[in-house]
Amino acid sequence: MDLAWALTDNPSDPALLTRISHKLQLHTMADMKNESIALHNMVISTAGEPDGCVDQMSSLLKKLKDCVVTDDPTNDALSTRSASIKHRSPIIPDEFRCPISLELMQDPVIVSSGQTYERSCIQKWLDSGHKTCPKTQQPLSHTSLTPNFVLKSLISQWCEANGIELPKNKQNSRDKKAAKSSDYDHAGLVSLMNRLRSGNQDEQRAAAGEIRLLAKRNVNNRICIAEAGAIPLLVNLLSSSDPRTQEHAVTALLNLSIHENNKASIVDSHAIPKIVEVLKTGSMETRENAAATLFSLSVVDENKVTIGAAGAIPPLINLLCDGSPRGKKDAATAIFNLCIYQGNKVRAVKAGIVIHLMNFLVDPTGGMIDEALSLLSILAGNPEGKIVIAQSEPIPPLVEVIKTGSPRNRENAAAILWLLCSADTEQILAAKAAGMEDALKELSETGTDRAKRKASSILELMRQANEA
Repeated sequence: MDLAWALTDNPSDPALLTRISHKLQLHTMADMKNESIALHNMVISTAGEPDGCVDQMSSLLKKLKDCVVTDDPTNDALSTRSASIKHRSPIIPDEFRCPISLELMQDPVIVSSGQTYERSCIQKWLDSGHKTCPKTQQPLSHTSLTPNFVLKSLISQWCEANGIELPKNKQNSRDKKAAKSSDYDHAGLVSLMNRLRSGNQDEQRAAAGEIRLLAKRNVNNRICIAEAGAIPLLVNLLSSSDPRTQEHAVTALLNLSIHENNKASIVDSHAIPKIVEVLKTGSMETRENAAATLFSLSVVDENKVTIGAAGAIPPLINLLCDGSPRGKKDAATAIFNLCIYQGNKVRAVKAGIVIHLMNFLVDPTGGMIDEALSLLSILAGNPEGKIVIAQSEPIPPLVEVIKTGSPRNRENAAAILWLLCSADTEQILAAKAAGMEDALKELSETGTDRAKRKASSILELMRQANEA
């Protein structure tokens, strides 16, 4: 329960964080550094995001750093710095020193061996042609440098507590601009792009995994990664025979597409047909993220037409039916957005979506009733959709929703019923025979504003049908 609360967006209680740090035996900054290294080793060894938990663990470490620094008995200077720093310079903890220069690190990065170095020092080592870790002499599987965010934050905290101002990094103007805007400098991004182009499957998988994580982190990373030319390279990797590389590539494109300007670049790189193919043949997580990518791209109206024409609707319906709970919701969201365009409503109806949506209504235990009603309400606005829905005996499940559903679901059920009844007297009679009238009267008094209007309109249609 402590962990669940600490991982929310709510400001964390210091006592709660202290309790967690004690239970996890993270008592000192050295403990924090070791945990940080282990976390980054996890990322490096799997070239991605193990079990989807890396971001949560990193977030927790950052929250714990304050109470760890405060409680660390080896750092009395943190609580008494106003007296101590007047008389002597604080001793830099060994874990904050670069193993090469032995100086306080300003921009700590992790190499593939798991060791942390100052970026400028390890870059010089690599630029000199070395292919091993300076500290362990272990051969490096690749030369990419992963920022050690947790350690950098701890160093910053320690410097602030001891009244130390870190000197400015000595970078050229181009690298300064990149450092301010992204988690990788220009050289780091160039290295990533080269690894994507390398033709070595292991290098491509690892690079795509790093871009996936970087693009998820912040908008500046998304801008810099796109400007470095990653999008066409990632699109090419969608056709990779390696399932993990394919998953990283489509998820990286999903994260990059969050930035509005990147959407056009992704579409211009002919990504949509390849994303649709991944949606058909990829692993479950890859299909889920492909569906989410199509939803993100479909925010642009012209892309709705392109995505529908590329054949995305049938595989989205397949995911809606046989996907994981998350996959079903991703598929439903994508289909809903695509069906704002009338042509995609026709495609969805012809692909047989209505029968699946009605099954969700009849058996609400699947947890898809909200999505089913939202989709039926938009499909019922299409003439072909309305006919197919009317043929699927919709009245009994709609009556049940109007009687017992949530306010939003009752509203959607009333909207669907109104669209059916406004064009078909038989549906009015069927609704009346199913005992809908009393439920509609109650809805017209207690429902949402839209639900009240729809319920009143249906009651008026019933009245007119009685008079006829």
